[in-house]
Amino acid sequence: MMLVRVRSAYETLLEAIAIVLMVTLACEVVIGVIFRSIGESLVWYDEIASILLAWITYYGAALAAMRGAHIGVPGLVEAMPRALRLATTLFAEACVIGFFALMAWIGWSVLDVLATDHLVSLPEVSVKYTQSVIPIGATLFMIAELLRLPQLLRAAAGAGAPRMGINP
Repeated sequence: MMLVRVRSAYETLLEAIAIVLMVTLACEVVIGVIFRSIGESLVWYDEIASILLAWITYYGAALAAMRGAHIGVPGLVEAMPRALRLATTLFAEACVIGFFALMAWIGWSVLDVLATDHLVSLPEVSVKYTQSVIPIGATLFMIAELLRLPQLLRAAAGAGAPRMGINP
């Protein structure tokens, strides 16, 4: 099925991004520690490490959404009658997507405010670039939720809510 291939490709893309960010962060911190231990501290490594950690958080959250790995109460949904399961699932997804749509919109509008700000340790890098992860991450999260929605609706219409990490 086409949707299964799209979901798989999207999950693989998010995994690759998360791995690249984690490896980059690990290397950057190790290099920073080595330089600090020889008495030649890099002025930028703390700031870049915190930015990379934020990026990992946003991309990792989208990956977790793709896998259905966020906190939920599937037992509560499974105990509901079928019609209520469907309504509850649709309401919950509408709330999640609505929240992340608002976050993406606000995140995008904040980028204009940050256009003239630059990193303290690397003044040639715009804060607008580093904070772009907010609307990007929110959009990726919404895409993950939308790709997972058919699975959630099938489960709500059938035996119950899907468990974490179960694919169609």
